[in-house]
Amino acid sequence: MSDLGEFASGFDAVALKPTEIDIESVDLADVERAVIDYEGREHLPEPALLADRARETALSVTTPVRADGFDPLGDDGLSASLPESVGRVLVAGNPAYLTETERTRAIAPRLGAARERAPTAWVGTEGIGRVALAAGGTQFELLAPTTVREVRALRAAGFDDGIAVYTPVVRSADEDVLLDALGDYVARRGSVAAALDDARGDVATAADGMRTDAGATGEPRSVLLSAIERFALVGTDNTIDKRIDELRSAGVDTLVGYPARGPAALGR
Repeated sequence: MSDLGEFASGFDAVALKPTEIDIESVDLADVERAVIDYEGREHLPEPALLADRARETALSVTTPVRADGFDPLGDDGLSASLPESVGRVLVAGNPAYLTETERTRAIAPRLGAARERAPTAWVGTEGIGRVALAAGGTQFELLAPTTVREVRALRAAGFDDGIAVYTPVVRSADEDVLLDALGDYVARRGSVAAALDDARGDVATAADGMRTDAGATGEPRSVLLSAIERFALVGTDNTIDKRIDELRSAGVDTLVGYPARGPAALGR
């Protein structure tokens, strides 16, 4: 079994970042489903390559509805060029990958229009939970401390569409390894950024240069490590497996694992 296949054990899909993994050469033979993260149009794989990889696995691409090229109410040239065999995960779009003009575009009408064109698409909920729920379809959520409670509430309320949860994964309990892999990721979450701001004292914020990797010290280090345990699946195989069981019991249909340590550490 390939390293990626080994990593995927216990998950329903694997998230791939084109800036970290060579989409053309990565071994997908043992992967049931793969989701390619959008990291800017310059990193979007060519349509022919996507079509080729979609012959090996169920392949989807995240498409930001506010971005030029994927805007169903404007320039949708990139979206139109995606092969029919490649699924869509409709998202508002990470501001880091959008221009100032793109960030100002209304999300709700674009999400609705995109869903009409791609009725089987998943819908990313980050920052737009109610809008995403109104759009319908499989809800694509980022793992958070509230995920289990919120999924149970949705199921109890009668929501019967799919629920997919994206989670970074690091099979290690080493604090330095966790911080190097996930410190920056969790520092971007709103509640964590606020906690870091409270903890920093006279230290620069994360955006201004606060260490979020293994070099983090003091209270900011504690905040980051606590957040990593809540916003990602980390630790021993047994610890991760228990959390996976909890998510599935709550009603999560699809778990999408992101190998946060990169291609050099995909295996268990």
